[in-house]
Amino acid sequence: MAAIRILTGSVYGGALMTARKIKEELEAEGHQVVVLENPELSDITDNEDALLVCTSTTGDGEIPGNLLPFYIDLREQLPQQPGRPFGIVVLGDSSYGDTFCGAGDLMEEALLETAARKVGETLKIDALETMEPEAEAAPWAKTWAAGL
Repeated sequence: MAAIRILTGSVYGGALMTARKIKEELEAEGHQVVVLENPELSDITDNEDALLVCTSTTGDGEIPGNLLPFYIDLREQLPQQPGRPFGIVVLGDSSYGDTFCGAGDLMEEALLETAARKVGETLKIDALETMEPEAEAAPWAKTWAAGL
């Protein structure tokens, strides 16, 4: 089973609640999971755990405040993560048009620049269609983790 670090970006708690549900489900499958509510770059540079970004999107497709310092450091320092597996779960609102789930796109781009390896497709959860994002994210995460 895999060791997984979930990097969360949450404004009103939806993404954090989703990350916690994913943790619960993956631990039941035998994975070792840590949820990082205020991730720092050192959380990924001192290990080789798989990464799962679980974030909401704010404003015009932006990264939430608690994940933003990590994102900025990642973009500025570009710590190389060759082949490190990662996945993205992003919550958004499709009424925002082109910026729908933009935080996930930004995190994906930043991780790819470090030579990390994306596993699976990004799960984009639309607040206009899904009232309980964790119900959609948990089964997706099980499939994602099986592909590590």
